Amino acid sequence: MKAILILVMFFFWFLLIYYSFLTIAGVIERLKINRKKSLDRFPSVAVLIPAHNEGVVIKETLDAMVKLTYEGDLDVFVLDDASTDDTASIVKSFSETFSRIHYVKVPPGSPKGKSRVLNYGLSITSSEYFLVFDADNQPEKKAVTELVYAAETTDNAAGAVGYVKTINANRNLLTRMIAIEFQVFQLLMQSGRWKVFKTGSLAGTNMLLRRSVIEELGGYDPYALAEDAELTMRITATNQTLPVVHQSRTWEQEPEKMNIFIRQRTRWLTGNLYLLEKSIHEVSYWKGRTLVHSLQHLLTYFLFVILLLFSDIWFILGLAGYQLPNFESPLLLFWFMSYVVYTAQILSAMVLERTVTPMNVLVGTIMYFTYAQVFLLLLVKSASAYIWSRLRKKTIQWDKTKRFKGETM
Repeated sequence: MKAILILVMFFFWFLLIYYSFLTIAGVIERLKINRKKSLDRFPSVAVLIPAHNEGVVIKETLDAMVKLTYEGDLDVFVLDDASTDDTASIVKSFSETFSRIHYVKVPPGSPKGKSRVLNYGLSITSSEYFLVFDADNQPEKKAVTELVYAAETTDNAAGAVGYVKTINANRNLLTRMIAIEFQVFQLLMQSGRWKVFKTGSLAGTNMLLRRSVIEELGGYDPYALAEDAELTMRITATNQTLPVVHQSRTWEQEPEKMNIFIRQRTRWLTGNLYLLEKSIHEVSYWKGRTLVHSLQHLLTYFLFVILLLFSDIWFILGLAGYQLPNFESPLLLFWFMSYVVYTAQILSAMVLERTVTPMNVLVGTIMYFTYAQVFLLLLVKSASAYIWSRLRKKTIQWDKTKRFKGETM
């Protein structure tokens, strides 16, 4: 028992130190003053927007697209994947008014999902760069310019990654927690890792890539449910960088109901389990900067959850009055430090995002007991689904996140 506790404590303190280090690095990166020079030329950019029954949000999205400011050629392609609502009619009406907007009917095919649609979008465009936005996104006016500038001025850059903000953060407690989670992720896993390791992660939206890069890699993996994470690994394995640009922001809608949230995150986690299995067979995923991403998957989807469960059990046993084993290190500190570091990350992100309010601070202090614990359920659910699909040799189908009536920035 003592040996197990020593091992758990070792990994526990490693995680605390690592995430604390990334938090500090992220804060330093975010506070850095960027002095930009004008580009000599502005390369062409194609915006790709996969869309399936997006009528409830697509108008607000296209309103934002026509407001984008960019000095080079910029075209927006809405890739309609078998929509049965009014998505097509809305997009076509925009295309008749704005030359930048293009409606594209995606032919049927399999496997269904975002990756296949994006591969088709790449096949019918020819720009130097392509930029992906989800169909519920409303990027800020300079979002494209900021990404292109970073990609053009960063050595060996394959593209650039922007920030994602939650447009319906104040709708209810769930959306508020999701918004806070995104702020923390982008502070640690984006700005922090970029500062320390010079590596960024594609976020699935507000992400710019050179066409030559994706062509050399053979396009998107059509079987990857977490297509952004999978592509990040392949790009990083080629020793190319993905600079993180927090000045480039897009606003998107997040699930407003728990059942929709669970379905969305189950898909995300299942996709990352697919990637984790894939990385076992790819030696290049465990070298150089790619090692950072591979270890992050292990830390997030295995070690973190185990330590979270262990700290919960230890805390409950202590409250229940059970006699706990004697150990040189105070084991109550095990749970306490988990909570302190987790909450400190949340508050740091709030300060940088200027979202410090009494309500947000209150929500941030209870997220460890509530929101974080949901991931135990999510991991069990996604792992079960993934293992079952592998045993049956069936492909898990893409599950689209349900949209709500659109809001504007």
